[in-house]
Amino acid sequence: QVQLVESGGGLVQSGGSLRLSCAASGRTFSSYSMGWSREAPGKEREFVAAISWSGGSTSYADSVKGRFTISRTNARNTVYLQMNSLRPEDTAVYFCAARYGSIRSRAYEYADWGQGTQVTVSS
Repeated sequence: QVQLVESGGGLVQSGGSLRLSCAASGRTFSSYSMGWSREAPGKEREFVAAISWSGGSTSYADSVKGRFTISRTNARNTVYLQMNSLRPEDTAVYFCAARYGSIRSRAYEYADWGQGTQVTVSS
């Protein structure tokens, strides 16, 4: 099991950028694939992006392709989500998640979760 703490959320205008960070502790971070998901009010949690343990493979939801970039620094036990060209529909609580083993593109396939960080995009 890993413990995850997200940071970097906030309020931004449409078209702006934010970078989310997720600090991990507990087990060997480099053995875990990492993902980001989000949950908007009244909606189910949805997958946003994921990255393999090595960083060599990534996956994105269609809604964020070309705008969001996931990356990781294993030496710092940290995963990032760079969000550009933000839209009001990106408003949600963003959660970092960890999965031991290979990358997956569905939120329910991740076992360990952080508490989330709020991202609000104003129009």
